[in-house]
Amino acid sequence: MALNGIDISSWQNGINLAVVPCDFVVIKSTEGINYVNPDYMRAYEQAKAAGKCLGIYHYANGGNIQAEAEYFLGNVGNRLGEAMLVLDWEAGNNASFGNCDYAWCKGWLDYVYQKAGVHPILYCSQSIAYKFDNIGNYGLWIAQYADNDPTGYQDVPWNEGEYTCAIRQYTSCGRLAGYDGNLDLDKFYGSKEDWGKYTVSDKTNVVVPEQPEAPKPATVTPEGSTLDLAYKTMLGEFGNGEDRIRNLGTRYEEVQNFINHIWITSTDNLAQEVLSGRYGNGDVRKTVLGSRYNDVQDQVNDGSAQYYTVQSGDTLSSIASKYGTSYQTIAQLNGLSNPNLIYTGQRLRVK
Repeated sequence: MALNGIDISSWQNGINLAVVPCDFVVIKSTEGINYVNPDYMRAYEQAKAAGKCLGIYHYANGGNIQAEAEYFLGNVGNRLGEAMLVLDWEAGNNASFGNCDYAWCKGWLDYVYQKAGVHPILYCSQSIAYKFDNIGNYGLWIAQYADNDPTGYQDVPWNEGEYTCAIRQYTSCGRLAGYDGNLDLDKFYGSKEDWGKYTVSDKTNVVVPEQPEAPKPATVTPEGSTLDLAYKTMLGEFGNGEDRIRNLGTRYEEVQNFINHIWITSTDNLAQEVLSGRYGNGDVRKTVLGSRYNDVQDQVNDGSAQYYTVQSGDTLSSIASKYGTSYQTIAQLNGLSNPNLIYTGQRLRVK
């Protein structure tokens, strides 16, 4: 028995989950300790109304483990018990990736379990899955692609059976009726009842963090530009969750959208916006851009340089062909002594 499904983020903003064929949907809710997917709640409620099996994931930035776990649980709120909880462990915007993968992930998974009584799932690329062989009673969701060709659901994804996992993601170029764009396609190895086992707490008297309420009629209007307020928000002056909503008052949506934009837009776009002056200079720029700062600043400094983030299934030759260059040139630009050793999430200069 197996289920077919998709995982989505703000890149699929507005997707109609009532018409897209899928048994389950896993939705990005949070990243780090400042970003909430602006389409998270809408997508969740639509998928729930359509009778889909539900999942919610947190994209790790590799910062303070407890802070990221609490931020995630605060945004799960009263959905605890309805949805599978997932930690997404990838290289992009992740300060701990490649340094302490096992320790960070185990710490986060254990913390969420101790607080919620639910065993989360860990998502990672197949190339690093070996690091989590002894992760404990937490299922693995492994990403491995045969190629980047468009495809629908596959009964037997490439390389199936070579390793054990709870969920397999086998493409980011999925094509399904009801959505005009690429989708991540996944296979869950179990039934709806098996899925439900990942959502139920095995603890009693669990204190469920409440979802921050929607902003009440605001009574405050902080002064300053959007950039000024975003800078102060990133410094923690307005707090998180309900405190941030209350303290930013009528400016909350404006400032939160500004911050969310930084997390989801491309490095190229951010670099252009830096050059236009949108993010100021010095400490203000560094604070507001957060973990995106180094990549964006490199792009600004390099001028015409172009970068690419490695996807599962990529080779240096296939990347080179996309950009009209050679694998030898990319290897030289990035100081790669072995052009066969690249990993998912790695950021490469291609021109």
